[in-house]
Amino acid sequence: MTELIKNDVKTCAILLKEYLNKNEPVTNVVKLHFTRVGERDVYNITAPFEDNGELVIAGRVEFRDSEHSNIMFFVERDGAWVPRKGMPELTLQDPFYTRVNGEIILGGVQVYPHPVHEGALAWRTVMYKGKYLQDLTLFFTGPNGMKDLRIAELHDGSVVILTRLQGEKGGRGKIGFARVASLTELTIERIEEAPLLEDQFIESEWGGANEVHVLSNGLIGILGHIACFDDDVNRHYYAMVFAMDPVTGEHSDIELIAIRDQFLPGEAKREDLIDVIFSGGLIRCKDGTAVLYAGISDAEAQRITIPDPFLKFETHGVN
Repeated sequence: MTELIKNDVKTCAILLKEYLNKNEPVTNVVKLHFTRVGERDVYNITAPFEDNGELVIAGRVEFRDSEHSNIMFFVERDGAWVPRKGMPELTLQDPFYTRVNGEIILGGVQVYPHPVHEGALAWRTVMYKGKYLQDLTLFFTGPNGMKDLRIAELHDGSVVILTRLQGEKGGRGKIGFARVASLTELTIERIEEAPLLEDQFIESEWGGANEVHVLSNGLIGILGHIACFDDDVNRHYYAMVFAMDPVTGEHSDIELIAIRDQFLPGEAKREDLIDVIFSGGLIRCKDGTAVLYAGISDAEAQRITIPDPFLKFETHGVN
């Protein structure tokens, strides 16, 4: 197993400085165009994935002045992404995709009335599965109050779980890790008991996993986000990655892979969300690059091409 070297916790400011000093090349910046959704925005998309022989993107679809959204499925037609016929619409936010035991796993954030505080909302991650998208059925409802719950099937058939606790144990949001033999062992108790990864976030900052990549050497590469507030309470979200040994939980430092300024100018849902990237998915290419698909400023979706951030973990480890 490749050795992972972990240093002390790094703040958003330190990570941003390190990233800018590397001056990583960013190319092929494209704003994705979605049609046939009325006046609604499409953002926080997945990377394209295959369903029944066709590439599909799942996206969060909602009006600019609302947080009530649906997940819709889109296919590309003549340079635009259009709703795919015959697909379900899920009343969820922030879709994610993976495959376990040959089946599609499609999840998102379910928003519902807060059970204690009148007029407030609460949230949890739910997951559907099926051989094809039209066959999706709900199979798991995560802990109340937890976004960014992710799973992935490892080479031996076991399942790795990335959690995101908030509150007394997780503060504003920290990533936890567990591993189970199969989906039948995926339980709320197992998720809530998962230990947190150490030295990733200071108490005033937060983050989460967005997508898990199983690497050729058995490590997992995690695509995610790290975020903070500035003095004016504006949010700043950055695309990040790290690698982890799914047996021991040993992990590398967080590294930024993209910032908002590298994408095309565009609209924002609110003024405090201008500097926001939500890492939706990453397609690794054979030429050493990767295409990052992301939600931008809670109003748009774009993609960029960057150096493959996981390649070094497969070839040289972390030095």
